[in-house]
Formats: sequence, C-alpha cells, structure tokens
Amino acid sequence: QVQLVESGGGLVQPGGSLRLSCAASGFTFNSYAMSWYRQAPGKERDMVARIANFGGAGTNYADSVKGRFTISRDNAKNTVYLQMNSLKREDTAVYYCNTKFGRMDYWGQGTQVTVSS
Repeated sequence: QVQLVESGGGLVQPGGSLRLSCAASGFTFNSYAMSWYRQAPGKERDMVARIANFGGAGTNYADSVKGRFTISRDNAKNTVYLQMNSLKREDTAVYYCNTKFGRMDYWGQGTQVTVSS
C-alpha cells in the first residue's frame, strides 16, 4: 500500500532553515509528481510546492514561499525533500507530503514546523 512518511520538522527561529523529507513506498515513485502542502491552525490545507515526475524538471511554488523554499526529489531513495530557508513566523504549520493517482490523494501523517523566537 502507498505510504508517505514525513520527517525533519521542529522548532526554528525566524530566519532559520529546515529540511523536510518524505519517504515514499508502495508505488513506482519516479512515475508520479510529488507535492508538499501545509495547514496552519484554523486554516485550509494549501499547496506549498510541487515537483514533476521522473527527473523532476518542472517545479511550482506558492507565491508566499518562492525564493525561500526548494523542492527536490531523489528517485533512487524514493524521497522528496523541501528545503526551507529564511523561515518566517507565518510558515508555522503542519507540513504534509502528497501524491495523486488520478482522483485519489495520498497523504503522510504530517510534520510540525514551528517558527518562533
């Protein structure tokens, strides 16, 4: 079965950096686009970044994270990453890994990122 397991969250000061990882299993990883979403308390879950399948040449970012976050993938390790730099308090949220098979969405359990001094 499809499994997505996020890691790398934590507490960081404003201006700091974190790298999130999502280990995938149960499907042909390199054949599917992968995304990161986030959900802050009381808010909807929004897409943060997306990377295309195979070589991952195509990437998309939410305007709020452009220039600060970078999504990448390592198909040999079945892992997608989110490098987050220049973190702001408003980046505080639970971050989720996602992939889609047609109309079916698959999610990880999420990892908490808290940006606070």
